[in-house]
Amino acid sequence: MILPRKNPVIAAAFASFFVFLILGEACGQAKAPKPFSSYMEANKSYKGEIVVVLPPKEIQVYIEKVKENAKKDPEWFKAYSAKAKPGVPLPFHEKLGLTTKEYQKYRELWDKREFKALQKVGLRLEPIGDKWRVLVTGEGARISLLRYDVKRNVVVSPNGELKRIEDINAASDTILGAWKGAEWKFENETGLGKTKENFAIGKATDGKHGLLVYRLQDITSTNRVMHDRSMVIRFELK
Repeated sequence: MILPRKNPVIAAAFASFFVFLILGEACGQAKAPKPFSSYMEANKSYKGEIVVVLPPKEIQVYIEKVKENAKKDPEWFKAYSAKAKPGVPLPFHEKLGLTTKEYQKYRELWDKREFKALQKVGLRLEPIGDKWRVLVTGEGARISLLRYDVKRNVVVSPNGELKRIEDINAASDTILGAWKGAEWKFENETGLGKTKENFAIGKATDGKHGLLVYRLQDITSTNRVMHDRSMVIRFELK
């Protein structure tokens, strides 16, 4: 590009515009790092929603039966629940207080669960310095504070570093349905309590929607939950 030399103000303006074009083009050409590249493109805007998963209201009858029956033998129920997979209905056991027919109905209702949108948000995977972030609008802005360090494969949070853990390969009966993804986890325990932080990104096995899952927990040394913020963002992959 040839810059005008007679007017230094105009020359400076042209120079700044030229630099902006170069940086904008470089940013647009940035390639998303793995494993994010499996779920999002760099510098592309996505439409998403913060969601909760709700089964039909009729399921509450069976849940209340199990709760009431659990009071009869809380130690057994605690041990039995601890062995179950997270996010999946407890396997049938006569001590749950449900007949086989009731349990079957409970599972049928569970299979009819649906995503309910709480708020629309925008998402964008973008480089920031030598790291990456998923910029999220609205109530998901907390996630925007996280930074992905490509070289060390960690997610940096104000709390510390989230280490990469085993990849997610969730079955269809888990709360979010069948999906695969990558997950990072931070856990720190002191004399005052414990802080847990999880971040995961993936997509449903049907390939239509991506998922962004975040959770932050603060638990006291006496196991009292002081803070528990969970968020699931479902975004379109079209």
